[in-house]
Amino acid sequence: MSLQVQSWESRLVTWAQSALESQNAVSQVTADRHMLDAAYAYCDQLTKAYSRTFDMASGLLPPEKRRATRALYAFCRVSDNLVDSHDGPGDPREDLVVWREHILTPRLPADNPVAMAWSDTRARYGIPWRYAEQLINGVACDLQEVRYANFEQLAEYCYLVASTVGLMAMHIIGFHSADAIPYAVRLGVALQLTNILRDVAEDWQDGRLYLPRDELARFGLEESDIESGVVDDRWRDFMRFQIQRNRRLYAESLPGIAYLDADGRFAIAAAAELYQGILHDIEAHDYDVFTRRAHLSTWGKLRRLPGIWWRSKMVESAP
Repeated sequence: MSLQVQSWESRLVTWAQSALESQNAVSQVTADRHMLDAAYAYCDQLTKAYSRTFDMASGLLPPEKRRATRALYAFCRVSDNLVDSHDGPGDPREDLVVWREHILTPRLPADNPVAMAWSDTRARYGIPWRYAEQLINGVACDLQEVRYANFEQLAEYCYLVASTVGLMAMHIIGFHSADAIPYAVRLGVALQLTNILRDVAEDWQDGRLYLPRDELARFGLEESDIESGVVDDRWRDFMRFQIQRNRRLYAESLPGIAYLDADGRFAIAAAAELYQGILHDIEAHDYDVFTRRAHLSTWGKLRRLPGIWWRSKMVESAP
């Protein structure tokens, strides 16, 4: 089983495969057990506070892998917040540089619970340090004017801020072949595109537009339409096109769970399928992402889990 890599993602797969070679740069760290447990508990609380979907999906993992994936989430959340939620007197660029040095050091940072838990996780599971570096590079992209000329450019951004997360999670869950990489890359792009479609209005308020400009033009849309929150036939056709591609990326990426250890497949399948529920909610509300934030209710998530579990069990391990 192999995924046919498309032209827009060949560069992304090359980035991912190159980063894999940095895996041996991770060395084991030591720490006071109580301090480390407290650090992981903090990451658990942070995950619950920021992402109900990730919290639910990671809860389907065995305990050790669960707490490691939540440390990974906390690292990503703190990295993102340095840019998105920066309200202090300092320069977010400088803060990001300091954070980069903090979490990539071979020593265990004892003054920050997220950095401590993340460093332990990175060492324990042999997570290539370059994936973390790529993610921070992606977060830094939001420090400049955010506009993307086409889907290929947008996909590169999606790789940096989302595919890297999946590639790091893959090391925690366990995988048995580098053939899993293209699937993880594509799933990350799919997840981030869902974020983008959900958060159009919020991103615009922050001065960001992640929608490919050439595709907006193809459907007769301009930035003034986004500013006005226009939901007309042009916008509906544009969103149908975006959602159709988004769903195709999900469908093409999910067979990749066959490369994962069996005890992690349900969690990854759940994360992917539950996130797709956001697309259904966008459609159900006539593609209006300007006056409401699309979401999937807790019951909507729970009622999907049995079917997701069954489908994840039907996946045969890849050769």
